[in-house]
Order: sequence, then C-alpha cells, then structure tokens
Amino acid sequence: MLKITFLGTAGSTPTKFRNLPAVALDYNGSIFLFDCGEGTQRQCMYYSVNISRIKAVFLSHIHGDHTIGLAGLLRTLALNKRTEPIYIYIPKGYEKHLLALIGFDMALIPYKLIIKPIKSGTIYREDKCQVSAFRLAHTVPTYGFVFKEDDKTRFLKQKVKALGIKGEMFKELLKNKQITIRKRKIKLSEITFNESGKKIAYATDTRPSSSTVAAAKGADVLILESTYADSEKRLAKERHHSTATESASIAKKAKAKRLVLVHLSARYRTADQILKEAKKVFANTDVAKDGFVINI
Repeated sequence: MLKITFLGTAGSTPTKFRNLPAVALDYNGSIFLFDCGEGTQRQCMYYSVNISRIKAVFLSHIHGDHTIGLAGLLRTLALNKRTEPIYIYIPKGYEKHLLALIGFDMALIPYKLIIKPIKSGTIYREDKCQVSAFRLAHTVPTYGFVFKEDDKTRFLKQKVKALGIKGEMFKELLKNKQITIRKRKIKLSEITFNESGKKIAYATDTRPSSSTVAAAKGADVLILESTYADSEKRLAKERHHSTATESASIAKKAKAKRLVLVHLSARYRTADQILKEAKKVFANTDVAKDGFVINI
C-alpha cells in the first residue's frame, strides 16, 4: 500500500555506490518524488520505479544535486507520450530558475507542468493523502516534507457482529453516522475507532531544528540527512548540514518510530561510523543505500 524506494543517498557529489538525492514514495499507484538529483530517471529504471506514475515532484531547494535530474526526467516522459499534468514544487522565488533548467534546450514538452511555490503547511492534496512542507535551516531557502495518509474509520468487529450489522447497513452508517436496530439508535462512534494514517517525514539539507521535530512528531519513518560523522561537527555547522548524532537526536525528540539516514558525504567509504554513532542515540536507525526499500 505504501512503498518507499531510496533512489539516491549521496550528499553533494555522487560516488560509485551512491547516486544524488531522490526518494520515491508509491502510495496506491501514485508516485511522489522527493528531490531529483542527476541520474534519477535511470535510478528509477534500475530500481523498478515507474516514472509514468509520478504525480508530483517536491524539490527541497534549488541546489543542483537535488534538482538537475529533473530536466532529463521530464524529457523522457515527453518522449513516452505522457499526457497527464505533473506538479512540481520548489521554494518560492526560484520558479524562473526551474523553468530555465527545464527549457534550456527548447525541448517540446506536450503535457502540462504545474509549478507551485512552496510555503509552510499543506501544499498537495489528493484522495486519501496529503503532503505538507516545513522550513529547514540551510544556506538557501529549503523545505522538508511530510506525507500523511488520511486517518481511517475502523469498525469494532465484535460489536458489529453482536448487533447484526452487515452489507448495505455499513454504507448507511457511514453516510448518516447512525443506524436504527430493533428501535435503538446506534451511533457510528459507538462501534468504530480511529486508525491513524501512515506518516513519512523527509528533511535534507539542514541543521537540526525545532521545526523538524514538530513536523516529524510520531512519524512512522523519518528520513533525515547525515552528511557527516561527529568528528566533522564543525564542518557540519559551517555548511549547514547535520551529523549522525544530531539527526538521531531529532528522531528521539520527535518520537519517530524509525529513522533512515541519507545524504552521506563522499568521504565515507562505508556507512559503519555514521550508523554506529546514530544508534547510540536512536536504536531503530538505518543508513539507506541506493535501492533500499521500505514497505509499510
């Protein structure tokens, strides 16, 4: 029902084993792409993400390692005869930069590009889910994103069975919020409970911030950058990035269920140090590799 595919997990520059930032979230056949680094369309092919099902692209900020792959992706969709519009979100004020990137070679794109400036709060909505944005702390205007599935109304099986509710009676209950059984009015709230929808938070590039803690509260999966190990804490501050321990502390404060670290500096040949430092603070941590998949 909900699948997360990590297409690129490097920070700033690619390596032999890590492509530039991009995460695909597949919800009931609709794909939401968070960032689109160089080579993302090939990563989609390699890791079985169907680009024709991309509904919206959310660009955290204008830096090239998060955006340059978009031009090629849109051209391939045109060659594949796409007709459905695609939504593209970018921080306000950078729309012209995005259009320059997309249109520099005068490629013919026959489908509609709906470019939307990002602001804090809900920015995208479709049936049963929404995406909201929150401000991050980086060198240029940057946003994190929260995908949230709508809460669901679930029936209490034992109560429903005891009352003899079945078939079309469920439709009546959901429509009218009550039903009469043997001259007794049964309210929907008496025989149901609320099930929280799944929540995925994504934040890169950024220093640790209270806005990330607030936005990621109780997230089923929290995807955070960990550009540096703790030994490079000074550099992380200078370049407005985060260390493994800092990101793990955010996950702990937010009471997230699971932390996945991305955006690793090319200086690290393995993720062992990053993972070790993060796990000391937040045990349920993974460092994603390209192609890493989470099914919820």
